[in-house]
Amino acid sequence: MRRETILNVGIPGLLLAIGLLAYALDETYIITLATRAAILALAGVGLNIALGLGGLVSLGHAAFFGIGGYAMGILAFHAQTYMPLWGVIGGTTSMPIIWLVAVIASGLAALVIGALSLRTSGVYFIMITLAFGQMLFYFAISWPAYGGEDGVSIYMRNNFPGLNTLVPLNFFLICFAVLAVVLIFAGRLGKSPFGLALQATRQNVARVEAVGLAPYKLRLMAFVLSGAITGLAGALFADLNRFVSPSMLSWQMSGEIMVLVILGGIARLSGPVAGAMVFIALEYVLEDLSHYWHIYLGAILLLVVLFARGGLVGLIAGREVAHD
Repeated sequence: MRRETILNVGIPGLLLAIGLLAYALDETYIITLATRAAILALAGVGLNIALGLGGLVSLGHAAFFGIGGYAMGILAFHAQTYMPLWGVIGGTTSMPIIWLVAVIASGLAALVIGALSLRTSGVYFIMITLAFGQMLFYFAISWPAYGGEDGVSIYMRNNFPGLNTLVPLNFFLICFAVLAVVLIFAGRLGKSPFGLALQATRQNVARVEAVGLAPYKLRLMAFVLSGAITGLAGALFADLNRFVSPSMLSWQMSGEIMVLVILGGIARLSGPVAGAMVFIALEYVLEDLSHYWHIYLGAILLLVVLFARGGLVGLIAGREVAHD
């Protein structure tokens, strides 16, 4: 317990230290990589609520990531073009408002998708979440109002009260602060009565039903929370790139989020952070070696699955019990 508690603090602390050290060394590109790692880790924390606590293997989480991204893109697009949305609602460049809209939109989408998908289980659940994700992907491609396949470019980064978000360190600190808050929330959630009931549902549905709980409702609530957090990550990701496109909704994006969770450790609180850091580091280092760097990533992922069932965090912690 003690070792994993240290890791849950130390791994996010390492990410923060990397960002601050890069600033001290005037390495702007490294700050951007650290920001990307923080955002992908946030998306991984969202997926880990459904996957780690609830045992829900979703291959459609890019749908919520993309919805969050398009929430940002649409609001910022209408703000920069001075064209009201639907002729009535003005756009905005305020990050807190955009985050709220992204969380609500992706949460509602997760409610609808989850309500239907959770009537299935196993491989059928995996496939139906993938199908929903692909439906939204092709909808975005055929949506000419917001660039279709070309996506939407945002000329300026959105605003946060009291900070110049164009300064890379400031934007990194915003993303890291959001990640830290969500990590604390996820840690409390895992130890709450709801989290414990959800984990019991993952282990034995019949026993949960026998004590009067409703597994379907527990899983649906977890799926909605998971989708909302992933949508928030999508809004930050689009803000980082100042661009949103259908690729954020693709199954490849879902796979990327899944990979970093597996790398770090499923159901490990700091697993998505460790996985995102390793994923970004590998991308940065291996891209110079080969254009097909995903081959090396696949080999590393295979080794983790075969020899480190608890992911990198589980390997260091040295035990299989998760979510300390």
